[in-house]
Amino acid sequence: MKRHFLISLFLVLALAGLAVAQTSAPALKLPPYKKVKLKNGMTLLLVERHTVPLIGFHAIVKAGAAADSAGKEGTASIASSLLRKGTKTRTADQFTNELDFIGGQFNAGSSADDTTISAQFVKKDIDKGLDLFADALMNPAFPQDEFTKLQKQRLDSLKSAKDQAQAVIGNYFNAYFFGSHPYGRPSDGDEKSVAALTRDDVAKFYQSFYTPANTILAVAGDFNTAEMEKLLAQKFDAWPARSAPAVTVAATTAFTGKKLLLIDKPDSTQTYFRIGNLGVARTNADRVYLRVVNTLFGGRFTSMINTELRIKTGLTYGANSFFDERKVAGPFEIASYTKNATTVEALDKTLDVLKQLHEKGVNEEQLKSAKNYIQGQFPPSLETAGQLAGVLADLEFHGLDEHEINDLYAKINAMTLADAQRVIKQYYPMDNLVFVLIGKSSEICEAMKKYAPKVDTLKISDPGFGNK
Repeated sequence: MKRHFLISLFLVLALAGLAVAQTSAPALKLPPYKKVKLKNGMTLLLVERHTVPLIGFHAIVKAGAAADSAGKEGTASIASSLLRKGTKTRTADQFTNELDFIGGQFNAGSSADDTTISAQFVKKDIDKGLDLFADALMNPAFPQDEFTKLQKQRLDSLKSAKDQAQAVIGNYFNAYFFGSHPYGRPSDGDEKSVAALTRDDVAKFYQSFYTPANTILAVAGDFNTAEMEKLLAQKFDAWPARSAPAVTVAATTAFTGKKLLLIDKPDSTQTYFRIGNLGVARTNADRVYLRVVNTLFGGRFTSMINTELRIKTGLTYGANSFFDERKVAGPFEIASYTKNATTVEALDKTLDVLKQLHEKGVNEEQLKSAKNYIQGQFPPSLETAGQLAGVLADLEFHGLDEHEINDLYAKINAMTLADAQRVIKQYYPMDNLVFVLIGKSSEICEAMKKYAPKVDTLKISDPGFGNK
């Protein structure tokens, strides 16, 4: 308890210090950092931050759900979850007990494009903390009993998740929109794929993709760069170099026309819906402009979508829009939910707001408001050592550098109304739309025919998410 209290206190002090610094220096800048490549090919990014005695680690392995074999979806996710569940020298309980004793944090998970492993430790415990982190990354044993336990838990979770439409509608949208493309796969797998996995599938995934040259490790916090570089080299040079298969994700394509998928949930009193099409990649040249426009359209509480569907009409408790930026273009989605009886009204109003965005665009006052909002909201994402390490690793993974952060405010401030109107027309779908709804089919199915020439249907009780 005492160690966790100290970590919380350190974070509070850090936030207070940064708030003062931001008041006197409006321009946001990444602190200088050093990039090092070890002999085995592992990339290190080191940045000192001496505000509090904490050190954050953030590793990215360049393989995620898109690297899962067809029919074996969920492999990357389970592999990451098992990293701390037993190594060559520690059982799962020993790892947890040692981590808890020093008040450390350790998390791992996978997305479509990558796997992340993060940790945070108090400076005085860095030797033990780094030993735990490195052991999990380099020496996982994937014990059969831990695999079996996690597999059962994952299957139970996948089944129970379908009781909550909001928890699974994203998987249904991805599967319906992307189809057989790797981005159509559920990152955590489904009832069939997870049941088909074996402990050896997971071990083989690790052996194939968890290699030094396929790993980026960013470390931020209270340390001396030269000393940390030496410490990391001593620890990770022991990781044998080996090649990893390249994970090449084919370009994604937009859908032309309109199509609609209705997933029948007979006990549902509400309809959850997603409307969208193709979005943008993480490195899209207009990503800053899109952040500004989407803040206005669906990215904050006072956005156009939320104002119309929640504040003015009370059709929902929340509505938003987002661009899921990935290695190649991910989806753009508008998301909300409403009572069964107001499904058509909510959909119509959503489409009307989208139409108004195209016809009226945004004005100077709105543009200024969004710019100020982002510049006020962004700095907290860089406040802690862990956050800073995560940002550095993400930039390196996507082939970006410090200019992504250092030039952000300048790019935001330089944005014009003409820029806003151009990205609205280019990136916000109007005539070509994909609809995915989860609701009570007997009450809403007939009305859905007005939105697409054909209504595709599934039952939420069917295994999977409609993946082909």
